[in-house]
Amino acid sequence: MQLASGMPVLPVLIVSVIVLVDLLGGVGLTWLPLLAAGPALAATTNGPRGVLCVGLLAGALGMMLGIRDGAPAHELAAVLSALGAVTLAGALASALRGRRERVLAAVRSVAEAAQQALLQPVPPVVGPFQVAVRYSAAAAEARIGGDLYALVPTPYGVRLIVGDVRGKGLPAVGVTALVLGVFREAAYEEPDLLAVVDRIERSLARNLRCDDFVTAVVAGHPGPGVLEVVNCGHAPPLLVRGAEVLPVEPPRPAPPLGLRSLTGETPALHVLPFADGDQLLLYTDGVTEARDRGRLFYPLSERLAQHVSDEPTRTLEALHDELLAHVGGRLHDDAALLLLRKPTADETVVLPAASATEREVIDAQSLLRGPGRIGR
Repeated sequence: MQLASGMPVLPVLIVSVIVLVDLLGGVGLTWLPLLAAGPALAATTNGPRGVLCVGLLAGALGMMLGIRDGAPAHELAAVLSALGAVTLAGALASALRGRRERVLAAVRSVAEAAQQALLQPVPPVVGPFQVAVRYSAAAAEARIGGDLYALVPTPYGVRLIVGDVRGKGLPAVGVTALVLGVFREAAYEEPDLLAVVDRIERSLARNLRCDDFVTAVVAGHPGPGVLEVVNCGHAPPLLVRGAEVLPVEPPRPAPPLGLRSLTGETPALHVLPFADGDQLLLYTDGVTEARDRGRLFYPLSERLAQHVSDEPTRTLEALHDELLAHVGGRLHDDAALLLLRKPTADETVVLPAASATEREVIDAQSLLRGPGRIGR
């Protein structure tokens, strides 16, 4: 908050209180050095102009009070010199702080652009499914992390991936870009979902360091009533069927992407019945491993059963808000949630208001499906 003259209110209030105390006490220079608190405080929240204004005000009032109280000239000069030094130092610190804030804003802008390019917005309806996504990066300053997701309509039905790159923050961005790029290309070209996973595995084997890997769930909708799921070392998705929440465990354990050559194990294709009204929640371990002050994990299955509704967006909003409350407002790991729902035959899906970017995505996917085609 600032006064009409551009001076910040709180520093001016502090200067006014010190002046009032000096007027009431009439004790010479005892209180005048405290006037430096005004410009010092202004430097923490205001620009150089505000700091200088507060400093000039404090200096003028200090000189008037010193003369009024009959302070020795050399003592008054020393106090005013110290006040001027604090004001100039505060103005410089304020200028440097403003510069750092502008640099940070530019970094955030670049990170947001990178996130939009990698984790493209998912429209609320893709093919025959209602979809919702919530994503939070642990590196809040960067606003991008190591969790990844993508959902695309293809000639072989809707396909999607949710994964977690080892590490977090900007160092994981390169691996995220690699996985998503290979997935989006392979999903359009490979009729077999396992072949899509193999393409990603081969690319990671060529490009990753020996200690890097990616856990992921890749799923596809090849036809009515079924989903295909391939789990590569990732947390099992949760199937919501009626009032039940069931983990979708893989037929056999499989290593994360990028580590197959070390174990020789290959992932298995799990064909999952998926009827009208069913929902599938895919997530990363930043959700299930989030701890509260008592070091208790977030009970995702239990909370999903409580918050599930016919609107995936509303369900994820409730889960995400509760997750943040569980950890005290700040996640310590990247967290992603993707919820897929198959509407019943008698439902009319009402699209929520979409942003310009989301509308462009919806229009592009409509063109890809073509007239009369609803992503198999």
